[in-house]
Amino acid sequence: MSDLTVYLENDARRPEFRTADPALMAGHLAHIGILYERWTADAPLPASADADAVQRAYAAPIDRLKAARRFCTADVVRVTPKTDGVEALRAKFLYEHTHAEDEARFFVEGAGAFYIHLDRRVFRVLCGTGDLLSIPAGTPHWFDMGPRPRFTTIRFFSRPEGWMATPTGDTIAARFPLFETEAVEAA
Repeated sequence: MSDLTVYLENDARRPEFRTADPALMAGHLAHIGILYERWTADAPLPASADADAVQRAYAAPIDRLKAARRFCTADVVRVTPKTDGVEALRAKFLYEHTHAEDEARFFVEGAGAFYIHLDRRVFRVLCGTGDLLSIPAGTPHWFDMGPRPRFTTIRFFSRPEGWMATPTGDTIAARFPLFETEAVEAA
């Protein structure tokens, strides 16, 4: 289900490049400074697992990433269509912004789409179960969880208070297709 689509920043209708091959995705993204990896759990994980169980199941890769990227904390977030204020939560991330620290997310389950705006291109990274994406501090991007979000992610932070988004003021996100979770669920 993971997918990388690259567009010219002024043409969201015709992709310049597209792949679902994880090795090609990792290589292509590495050229622009983005870390993409595939992880597996250290132990079986039931669908109803709480945050502690999720962190125990991925303890080794969590510890490795925290050490390599100097993250001090990691937490687990689960979002579903029944999450309070889900429409406002989706809207909160649908504009281009940057962060003063790296943004790293690992998808334990479900899916979401990151759009990274670099080198006059937009790199749409559809992340699904088992995908880790780390976007360097200062990189313009936005995130779309879809109209009926359903995902669990591990978030990594360099500062205990977490990240704060700084809008770029660019309206580019409005010109690119939204992430439609129904299309992914049907695939």
